[in-house]
Amino acid sequence: MTNCLSCTNSDQDIESFEIQTLNHVSMRSDLDTRGMVKLATSERIHDQLLVLQCQEGDSKAFEDLVTRWQPRLWRYARQLTGDNDAASDVVQNAWMAIIRGIKKLDDQACFRQWAYSITSHKFADWRRHQKRQQNLLHKFAEQASQTRNQPNVQDVQDDSDLVHNALTKLPGHVRALLTLRYLEDFNIAEIAGILSIPEGTVKSRLYHARSQFTDTLKRQIT
Repeated sequence: MTNCLSCTNSDQDIESFEIQTLNHVSMRSDLDTRGMVKLATSERIHDQLLVLQCQEGDSKAFEDLVTRWQPRLWRYARQLTGDNDAASDVVQNAWMAIIRGIKKLDDQACFRQWAYSITSHKFADWRRHQKRQQNLLHKFAEQASQTRNQPNVQDVQDDSDLVHNALTKLPGHVRALLTLRYLEDFNIAEIAGILSIPEGTVKSRLYHARSQFTDTLKRQIT
């Protein structure tokens, strides 16, 4: 009977200890949660002050804002693009938009959401640009594959750097014409207006520009 009582008392002691431990952990968890909430609130207030100072033209405040938010925005852009260099480009464009628009931000407490929204929009711009570039690559790859001794279209499309490298080797006026038409997606009439030349001239120059591009691409992949 004594053994049973001893075991019972021991079990009761363990149960009591476990309850005390759980209570302690719960209290500590509550304290940690309150501490995190307090820290988050402090961070938001600090951001609001920095935004206010930026709106007043304080360049040092803007440097501090960039230091605080650059890593987070870059990580977000990296998740979206899947590429380090692309993420850097997206975030750079986002900061340019933030600089231009920060004085119009009425609610300074919304900076976090606003900055992420701008980054999302710049990612969308980047994705559209990538799509236009792929369209250009596809068009010229098709042309190249139709000429003698050219590789398969897919072989060319698999390396998007070919388009960029080929474009950089062209004369400036040719590169500008191809960029306006195929990367910026302007139509013939719009290009004529931009370059102040007749539409017929645009068509003629585009024909020769495509030929130059194809020849340049051919030299790179043969």
